[in-house]
Amino acid sequence: MNMDRRTRSDRILMGFITLFMIVVSFIFLYPLWTTLVQSFSSSRTADSIGFKFWPKEWSLSSYRYVFGKNLIWSAYKNTVIRTVATTALHVMLTYFGAYGLSRKGMPFRNAITFLIVFTMFFGGGLIPSYLLIKNLGLIGSRWALILPGLTSAWNLVIARNFVQGLPYELEESAAIDGAHTLRIIFQILLPLSKPILAVLALWVAVGQWNAYFDAMLYTNSPELKPLALLVREMVVEAQGMNENSLMVDANVASSSVRAATILISLAPILCVYPFLQKYFVKGVMVGALKG
Repeated sequence: MNMDRRTRSDRILMGFITLFMIVVSFIFLYPLWTTLVQSFSSSRTADSIGFKFWPKEWSLSSYRYVFGKNLIWSAYKNTVIRTVATTALHVMLTYFGAYGLSRKGMPFRNAITFLIVFTMFFGGGLIPSYLLIKNLGLIGSRWALILPGLTSAWNLVIARNFVQGLPYELEESAAIDGAHTLRIIFQILLPLSKPILAVLALWVAVGQWNAYFDAMLYTNSPELKPLALLVREMVVEAQGMNENSLMVDANVASSSVRAATILISLAPILCVYPFLQKYFVKGVMVGALKG
């Protein structure tokens, strides 16, 4: 809307909307900012009551303590392996499945799609999932955290609708020129599917990076503990860590260590998101509406 053509009521409305968004943004940023301030606070001021816009006493002791623990690096390694492997395999399998379901000539396409959508509303639950992983012999294995996340009915449907909305004439032209199916997928359709691929990668990566519940069920080894599970254990404990986890010394406050660990776990996702955000809205909208 042209600024010169705005009426007085329009300007008042925009003022209220702007003020409302500023308040909402502050509500969302406040927990992150207080966590950041607490992580850089000294042991004497970390647990002080009240809003802290800036650390009263700067200290890097919590970060030195966290990065000095082998358990943190082991959890970081497990989370990176899990996130990268699951995201890459999930996006690949989902896109191939979406391509097959988007082809009108595929036998039993509607029946297969119905069965996939059916699982979105009716599932076996936690106990059958655990028994399945146990019968497959994956308990205590890294694959127990990777294999269950290799597919998703919702993501498959969204990707199918996106691929189905791509111009079919491009595929026909390539086939007339002698291109086989894999060449059509990798050289023609994949470059056009960057929005949905970015959306799938973002959804899966964030979910896998923050996942901890399945690790509680399927693994007991500290060597396989992901970062999110370690963060959870630190957050739920009200006092200092026990001897089997992280033991906070007298120079480091436990709350400061928890804050530093939370920020360290958030940093990779916060760095990746801006590069994928530009594809996010386009990929979701096209994938949800077309088809």
